[in-house]
Amino acid sequence: MWLLKRVKTYIDRAMAKPLVQGAVWLLIGKGLSLVLQAAYFIVIARTLGVARYGEFVGITALVAIIFPFVGLGTEILLLKNVAKDRSLFSVYWGNSLLVTLATGVAFTILLLLIVPIFLPQSVSLLAVILVAVGDLIFGSVTSLASRAFQAVDRLDISAHIRIAIVSTKVVAAISLLNFFPNPSGLEWIYLYLISTIVSALFAAILVQRFLGSPRLELARIKPELGEGVSFAISNSAYTIYCDIDKTMLAKLSTLSATGIYAAAYRLIDVSFIPIISIAGAAYAEFFRKGRDGVGAALAFAKPLVGISIGYALVAGVGLVLFSPMVPSILGDGYLPVVEALQWLAPIPLFRALQHFGGDILSGSGFQNRRSAMETGIAGFNIAINLWLIPLYSWQGAAWASLVSDGLLALMFWVTVAFLYRKQKSAV
Repeated sequence: MWLLKRVKTYIDRAMAKPLVQGAVWLLIGKGLSLVLQAAYFIVIARTLGVARYGEFVGITALVAIIFPFVGLGTEILLLKNVAKDRSLFSVYWGNSLLVTLATGVAFTILLLLIVPIFLPQSVSLLAVILVAVGDLIFGSVTSLASRAFQAVDRLDISAHIRIAIVSTKVVAAISLLNFFPNPSGLEWIYLYLISTIVSALFAAILVQRFLGSPRLELARIKPELGEGVSFAISNSAYTIYCDIDKTMLAKLSTLSATGIYAAAYRLIDVSFIPIISIAGAAYAEFFRKGRDGVGAALAFAKPLVGISIGYALVAGVGLVLFSPMVPSILGDGYLPVVEALQWLAPIPLFRALQHFGGDILSGSGFQNRRSAMETGIAGFNIAINLWLIPLYSWQGAAWASLVSDGLLALMFWVTVAFLYRKQKSAV
């Protein structure tokens, strides 16, 4: 009885902290999303088959590389500034919406010009257009809305948006399964586009209801674009070394190899959700703590890093043990995913170290250094993929991913240690 009271008291104290509340809400949202994503992924992977699933992933991976440039980093500017001053919300919401919609259209057009360079000719141009419109325009609005609630510590509503995003895709996947006896990749992509439109409308309505209407103040946009672009470059570089290998596999190897590798990576991403939840809940606080320097941001990060490393190690072991079950769930065509998943099992640990090391730098005012390192690793990742994929197919992509992720995590923490010692010596 005494022990139960102590545990209850500890839980009550922990839940009184905004960071813990935020992390719990994100975990709830992402936990429900995890179940829905699993259903969505299994239905689509089984229904489309390895090659058509690989084609879809090749398109979405290419779009994902461009996605962070939509809005030119204004969603992070919104989070950063509104987290410090709630009264600025309407202005940053309005300005961010304007820039997001304008750049979403512009980058959709740009994507059509570069598609022949990155994807095989067998990939439908119409499919690329539909995915681009869905992700670059409507998906960007949804992401911006989620950041808006993150900035005002309403992570409960961010969780609702997260669930809505995945729920609409599950409905789309079920519709594909029930209404299209022999579905083509294009039929799935039409349903995918509809799901992103519905999610964007839902997110925009929530912002209007809980946070208010947008207001334009164009004079603010130009002076802050430099910082915003820096955030965009950082996010894009991160996306490049996460996703460029899938696009390159589609071009340099086969769509089947792309499907195998992408299926394994999807499971890696799912295992990483708890760490993403913790990092997402803490992100705004890094900017608040970072005003006092790297030391304050580092002190805030330490317990989060310890928890995340512990989880990442358990998740890595779990992925290795779980991997033999994958073909029975996805189908015999996905048998090579077993080996791919075992190769990629260390990724959650590397990504955990990256997230918190990078957020310490961003929150402390060293975003440019973070962007430079991520850009360098992105270029390195592309270079070694060009060498390894033609020789070893998805195994080469896995090696490139492991080396790039491990190297970036090391670079972030070496930089944090250097800046921390520099700050201490200056006191």
